[in-house]
Amino acid sequence: MISNVGTWMQRVAQDWLVLTIPGNGGAELGITTGLQFLPVLLLSPYAGVIADRFPKRRMLQVTQATMALAALALGVVAISGHVETWHIYVLALAFGVGSAFDAPARQAFVSEMVGPEDVTNAVSLNSAAFNTARILGPGLAGVLIGVFGGGTAATGWVIGINAVSYLAVIAQLERMDVTALRSPRPVGRQPGMLREGVAYLRTQPKMMMILVVVFFAGTFGMNFQMTSALMATEVFGKGAGEFGLLGSALAVGSLSGALIAAGRTRVRLRLIVGAALAFGVAEIVAGLMPGYWTFVLMCPLIGLATITLLNSANATLQVESDPLLRGRVMALYMTIVMGGTPLGSPVIGWIGETYGARWTLLVGGALVIVGVGLALLVLRGAERRISDRAADPAPVGSVMLRG
Repeated sequence: MISNVGTWMQRVAQDWLVLTIPGNGGAELGITTGLQFLPVLLLSPYAGVIADRFPKRRMLQVTQATMALAALALGVVAISGHVETWHIYVLALAFGVGSAFDAPARQAFVSEMVGPEDVTNAVSLNSAAFNTARILGPGLAGVLIGVFGGGTAATGWVIGINAVSYLAVIAQLERMDVTALRSPRPVGRQPGMLREGVAYLRTQPKMMMILVVVFFAGTFGMNFQMTSALMATEVFGKGAGEFGLLGSALAVGSLSGALIAAGRTRVRLRLIVGAALAFGVAEIVAGLMPGYWTFVLMCPLIGLATITLLNSANATLQVESDPLLRGRVMALYMTIVMGGTPLGSPVIGWIGETYGARWTLLVGGALVIVGVGLALLVLRGAERRISDRAADPAPVGSVMLRG
């Protein structure tokens, strides 16, 4: 919780820092954000292999320390008053590399801390902490930047606070009772480990169906920062304050969904399908809202459906996956969730620019619903292939030839 608040504080402070440098604008801000998230897209699959090869508790301490050092360096450079744009680029990239290796290990480590019966609860509580920090962090960062003077040095102090916040995670990982963890023996190094993870997923119809649903939701639906900004400014003619309220409304819905999910002991496939359909429908209805305040009222529903979908998908993949392959499974999941949005954003942005802001939500929601239909077809086809193979075993001769 402490570390998540610090991370959200840094996101705000880092953006403010970019804009305090003379001559910088939206382009530099976009490059900084891209450099921070590009490693997650490119390195997460390989990071999943590393997570399966090494003890996750130690790996998390290393990744947390890496991100702490990147934040500390950026904070010191900003406080010194000698920060340049390229400094921010380099340190944002370093921070992103740490995040890329941290995410799969952290996701897979949940199943080592709790048993299968508590995974859904654990994932939901983690999500609740994340969304609480998402509400508190940006506001706290804004207040502190103002208290510290509002300039470059002020952003450096806030970023420095985030660097210190990582000590909370590192210390608690060290204090854990290792004997109480359900840690599988790390997998030895061998060629084709990433391909093995992909091949394993292809034999799991339910997991493939979930990944297809999450891909469509993440790629075409979860572009909230852009769609909310377009709706607030172009459709309703509002300013920065009203735009910020939309983000808070989404976060309130996400937090509510996480707390509701914490009471579930198991996740049924129909919940994932229902949450995805509800998400698509909520986006379409939001796109049709006639006024700003009716649109605000739809945001918590979108947040609720989104977090229900993501939490249910996450918990199901954790419980259903082979412990020896869990790091790779969760890495591929994170790649799809976080990597889809940069792919879909240009498409949704073009739709908004060409046809209007409302169509970003209408088309995005419709494509999520289409994705659910395709996912169900994938599930049915995969189950049919498995059933056909079971009913028609290979002849003995062919087995001997393959051997």
